[in-house]
Amino acid sequence: MRRIKKILLVLTAMILVLPSFLATVSANDSNSEESSSEKNGEVSSKDEVVYANLSATGDRQKIYVVNTLDIKKEGKVVDYGSYSSLKNLTDLAELEQKDKKVQLSAPEGKFYYQGNLDEEPLPWDIAISYTLDGKQISPEDLAGKDGHVEIQIETSANEKVNPVFFENYLLQISIPMDSSVFTNIKAPDGMVANNGKNKQVTFTVMPENEGKLAVEADAANFELSGIDIAGAPQSMSIDSPDAGDMTGEMKTLSDAISELNDGVAELSSGVSELNNGAGELEDGSSQYKNGISDLAGSSAELVSGSREIEKALETMSNSLGNAGEIDTSGMDQLVDGLAGISGGLGDTKDGLAALKQNYKSAYGALDSAMEAIPSYTLTKEEFAALKSSDADQEVVGKLIETYTAAQTAKGTYAEVKQAFAAVDGTLQGVIDALAEMQRNLDAMAGELSSSLEKMDSAGSFAELQEGIAALSSNYKTFHSGLEDYTSGVSQLSSSYQELHTGVAGLADGTEELENGAGELHDGTNELHESTSDLPGQMTEEIDQMISEFDKSDFEAVSFVSDKNENVNSVQFVLKTESIKYEEPETAEKPVEEEKGFWARLKDLFS
Repeated sequence: MRRIKKILLVLTAMILVLPSFLATVSANDSNSEESSSEKNGEVSSKDEVVYANLSATGDRQKIYVVNTLDIKKEGKVVDYGSYSSLKNLTDLAELEQKDKKVQLSAPEGKFYYQGNLDEEPLPWDIAISYTLDGKQISPEDLAGKDGHVEIQIETSANEKVNPVFFENYLLQISIPMDSSVFTNIKAPDGMVANNGKNKQVTFTVMPENEGKLAVEADAANFELSGIDIAGAPQSMSIDSPDAGDMTGEMKTLSDAISELNDGVAELSSGVSELNNGAGELEDGSSQYKNGISDLAGSSAELVSGSREIEKALETMSNSLGNAGEIDTSGMDQLVDGLAGISGGLGDTKDGLAALKQNYKSAYGALDSAMEAIPSYTLTKEEFAALKSSDADQEVVGKLIETYTAAQTAKGTYAEVKQAFAAVDGTLQGVIDALAEMQRNLDAMAGELSSSLEKMDSAGSFAELQEGIAALSSNYKTFHSGLEDYTSGVSQLSSSYQELHTGVAGLADGTEELENGAGELHDGTNELHESTSDLPGQMTEEIDQMISEFDKSDFEAVSFVSDKNENVNSVQFVLKTESIKYEEPETAEKPVEEEKGFWARLKDLFS
């Protein structure tokens, strides 16, 4: 009890002495401030942190700036800003403001003061909206609700503010989400991380970009402690990545395109030769078709004439066997007829020989052209690389189409090559058969003419009878062979019409193929020229992309006044108000009476 009384006496003495002590300290401080205010100070740098309270929908409510002045030399300094009120956060010295100018006396070191702003807008327009089960809802009505919630945040440049902040500052938006309230959290454009037992969703909006962000979750008794938005300059330097592997791959692709261009050049040349060969083949085939058609057309006349000769020989043979004297005046006409048929067969044989030579030349050109088409195959990966390159996709499409058509033509030709090769042998067989028939007719005509010259004796007449009888018998065989030959010629003419139509179609197709291959080569050549320096182009693109995001040379400017100099940094700290669900009060709590100083002092020792 005695000890308590001593303590009370000491406290009483302190209370009595304290006013005079404070007065002395105040006087000393006043004298210090007075001496400090008499000389000008110097500020080496200034930092600004802009704090703003926003509504749950993103509307600006309250904004203030905490200024940090690095006083290099103590004394009177000036800072600028259009503040509605000021607050010294360093000492008890008064701050003066006049015409947007803040005057203060500060000691050496860090000096902090707060300035409140009334009408100053933020560099970003921020809009936050909420939906519950797909229907838009106000934050007030959302509090305490259950269901699927989506929060949408949109940021854009405020045209009323210096654009330097929007162009050089990135925004980091953080949404703390209580695990007892939210489940199944999804943020496609953000990062969901653990924050203790709760979750935190973070979004980043790069400089010069507008943000359109969304997070959705299932909520039970919805509440949200607020959304934090921090704005800071993108001042970090970005080093160029090691693109050695990528440039190596680009070099491989560039080389592949160069090889492809060379291959397409060879393809174009080969297709051109193919088209020339197909044109010659069509000309030769047309001559052959016309010749075989004319031959088939004259076959009926040839057979009819041969049948008349056969009947005449038979009649002559019968007449010579029964006649005493024979009128041989018609024999000379028979000899002339046989010579005429022989001449016609000779002309046909010569025409077929010329046709055979033309066909052989055309077929050789076609075969060389087909063999000139490259036989290598392009893989799906190479086609995919072409499609994903910067080449004109129309040209790439033509490349693939022409390549496919060329390989199809080469494959088709390989299948029908044997039939083309057999035509030469068939023509030679027909020529040999015509030559044999011509020799037989010449022999007949010669024997008949010789027999007529020897008809001056009875022996000669007998020989003539025998010769005519033999000629009539042999001619029957010749006539039968002639009928078979003309029938084959007719079938060959009819069948070759379809073959010639195919050859003509091949010629038309190879002409289109040549045009397409030419356009294809133009396209691949252009592609080759545009991709010849792919590694350099890629490195240039990377450097350009880095330069767009590298803000390391950014120099900070004051948010509150462009008159402020030596600004080191300006940062923004924004926060929306919380969305809380308050249950209605059931009964009023009793209000406790406030205790006085002596009562509280007594409680300390009771």
